[in-house]
Amino acid sequence: MTSAPKHIAIILDGNRRWARKQRMKAWKGHEHGVGKVKKLVEWAKELGIRELTLYAFSTENFSRPKREVEFLMGIFLREFGRLGRSPELEKHGIRIRAIGRLWMFPPKVQKALQEIMDATRKNRHYTVNFALAYGGRQEIVDAVKNIAEMVKYNDVDPKEIDEQMISRNLYLESEPDLIIRPGGERRVSNFLIWQGNYSEWFFLDKMWPEFTKNDLKKVIAEFHARQRRFGK
Repeated sequence: MTSAPKHIAIILDGNRRWARKQRMKAWKGHEHGVGKVKKLVEWAKELGIRELTLYAFSTENFSRPKREVEFLMGIFLREFGRLGRSPELEKHGIRIRAIGRLWMFPPKVQKALQEIMDATRKNRHYTVNFALAYGGRQEIVDAVKNIAEMVKYNDVDPKEIDEQMISRNLYLESEPDLIIRPGGERRVSNFLIWQGNYSEWFFLDKMWPEFTKNDLKKVIAEFHARQRRFGK
């Protein structure tokens, strides 16, 4: 059997549209999306995928209706708190990371995120990165600011700045083998625009709550059928 990709990234798109089709309040779809994330982690573990990066909340999402944003903050607070108490993380060596401008979240959410990152920091078998208050351009801007600070205090010579240094200063250094976007849209939406430069993209018409293990397996099979040239 062909081995699974090491790192898969997914844009968790289509929750609200799925909810509308079910005649629910639009933001109620996020709860069903959370349930699918839990299943995804199990599928990834079964298939040998060592790292997941999930685009769950962008910096632009803060401009959504206040009630929806508050509802999402409640989901984050509840689910990350619950996840932090799960013995499964330690048992299976799952590391949880949150990447993005986390300072934009309410203090309670920031605290919940920091606690679960601290508790799982030493776990190394699997990694799940949640992109929260995330934007790809913003990530590069923040990396450049970090490097500029090092130059300012003479820790780095400007001549030493290269792609590797920029990568080390991003929220996420590792690069996904493939990126999946369910929901029917055909755009990258400011997601991993540095790390995904040679990732294989897969666009699905299914909404995220409709995503299945079989969909994941089909994408992996197609990934292995593609010829990756890396610009050559």
